[in-house]
Amino acid sequence: MLGKLSLSAVPLNEPIITGTGIVVAILGFTVLALITYYRKWGYLWSEWITSVDHKKIGVMYFGLGLLMLLRGFADAIMMRTQQAMAANDAAGYLPPHHYDQIFTAHGVIMIFFVATPFIIGLMNVVVPLQIGARDVAYPFVNSLGFWLSAVGAALVMVSMWVGDFAATGWVAYPPLSELEYSPTVGVDYFIWSLQVSGLGTTLTGINFVVTILRMRAPGMGFMKMPVFVWTALITNILIVAIFPVLTATLALLAADRYFGMHFFTNELGGNAMMYINLIWIWGHPEVYVLILPCFGVFSEVIATFSGKPLFGYKSMVYATSSIGVLSFFVWLHHFFTMGSGANVNAFFGIMTTIISIPTGVKLFNWLFTMYRGRIRFHSATLWTIGFMVTFAVGGMTGVLLAVPGADFVLHNSLFLVAHFHNVIIGGVVYGCLAGMSFWFPKVFGFKLNEFWGKVSFWCWLVGYWLAFTPLYILGFKGMTRRMNHYDLPDWHPYLIVALVGAAIIGIGIIAILIQFWVSIRDREKNRDLTGDPWNARSLEWSTASPAPFYNFAHIPRITSLEQHWEDKELGRAWRSASYYEDIHMPKNTAAGFVMGVFSFVLCFALVWHMWAIAAVGLFGMVGTFIARSYDRDTDYYVPAPEVARIERQRHAQISKAV
Repeated sequence: MLGKLSLSAVPLNEPIITGTGIVVAILGFTVLALITYYRKWGYLWSEWITSVDHKKIGVMYFGLGLLMLLRGFADAIMMRTQQAMAANDAAGYLPPHHYDQIFTAHGVIMIFFVATPFIIGLMNVVVPLQIGARDVAYPFVNSLGFWLSAVGAALVMVSMWVGDFAATGWVAYPPLSELEYSPTVGVDYFIWSLQVSGLGTTLTGINFVVTILRMRAPGMGFMKMPVFVWTALITNILIVAIFPVLTATLALLAADRYFGMHFFTNELGGNAMMYINLIWIWGHPEVYVLILPCFGVFSEVIATFSGKPLFGYKSMVYATSSIGVLSFFVWLHHFFTMGSGANVNAFFGIMTTIISIPTGVKLFNWLFTMYRGRIRFHSATLWTIGFMVTFAVGGMTGVLLAVPGADFVLHNSLFLVAHFHNVIIGGVVYGCLAGMSFWFPKVFGFKLNEFWGKVSFWCWLVGYWLAFTPLYILGFKGMTRRMNHYDLPDWHPYLIVALVGAAIIGIGIIAILIQFWVSIRDREKNRDLTGDPWNARSLEWSTASPAPFYNFAHIPRITSLEQHWEDKELGRAWRSASYYEDIHMPKNTAAGFVMGVFSFVLCFALVWHMWAIAAVGLFGMVGTFIARSYDRDTDYYVPAPEVARIERQRHAQISKAV
């Protein structure tokens, strides 16, 4: 019945894991007790867990990303501490197998369960508001996508205390991920957490492609869409194209492990290089899935806080589209050293260099937008400027790695680790935190505390350069990644500096948490009901803050790219309508959450070979989906008098605030 699961799967003999488990259990029970004491279960169920409101789902995605950021950063600080301690005769404090699990979990968590939820959360909150829609095309699918992603994150967390996680690196190359070399359940946790979260991401991608193509406000042609919507469209087209490749690749790896197949082994015609090609056909476009929406965020922020329209809108659109196409022609630069041949390496090296051109176009467009602008140094502006400096260095080191001859020297070194973090931290993390700061009033109706936002920015910026500049140097000195011990004294000082930098980044994360606490405490003082606290230019700021659950009482008619700005200039903003109509809205549903619970049962059972319980999970998912399909009561109408009451109340609040 329980398959391979037994009490021996709980690592009670490892004090670090046991201690962490006790602390997490205490915190978890404390939170549950507080929710029960304040009688908030009904509120959480009706307003959040079963919600199909795109704004609330976006907030939950962002909350998931922040929670997993704490876990991912804990892994990072443990790795840096181990490397700072394990020099020469010192062994450090982490056993080798535990260290291997940590660097694997760190990569998986940061890519799949921090960066991806951040990006999808921003798109959820902003895209429908920017295109003049009341929700996404498929609200239930949106809810289901979130809960599947949350289940994937939960599986990674559970693996720390029940069994172990993969010790293979975050892309799980064979033969190391095959059963012969990884006989424990760690790789199985890796497979099923990525499968279930990847399914949620794929559903989300389909949802947003349909939403953007079919639900734009009347008059909003493609060249009248905000740049953020363009980046979201290209991103979700990439998601729909590449995540099925990841699903198929992991399914083949699962077939090797579960059914004795030989897709990626040397026996019976298998080939590990097939896995590496497939994983990077998904993996490199995935980098642009993460960074392109952040480019859209920076475009919105820099135009708003420079007091100017974005410079070169059309070139931004063409650059975004060309990056989307070119991203499919660069995957092989991840394994230049694996014997593909000079001609193949040359082609992919050239393509990798070419893809840097549209990225450079964007950078110059942002600089020209700032030129002679009335720049306001809001924290979102600082994140953007910090991005431009940091990402430019990351791009230049990427062009260096695009040269196959240089890559032969630097591949698998800490130089590569520094480059990757250069673009992910300097691009994705900075972009998501800029977007959070910028659009927070639109969701909650009050601003984030600026002082703590700027403290966080400076800690992240200084901490990044201290943490990863030494890794560039160590890469040139020949230090390879994933080492938990070394015998060269020359490396030790650099790793001490890297640890100090990581600690400063940790202070930046703490500053974000303090920022939330201070902002919520002082929310009445920082409340902004006008809908446009920044004097921004995009359509989403034409609604109140926070935006009502139906977003727009009347779907706007778009006449230009600068619609919202022109309405303000002509005094049309916040003018009361003379009539209201019923509004058609989707009802909340528990189906997404219930399917998420059954998917957790299914995946956990598959990890431990509990076939009967896995069948329960599978049939539960299918049954819930069928029941939802036959439910005719999935939407409702908000009566016109109720809409009129809400709108008049909001206009009165806004007039008083102004």
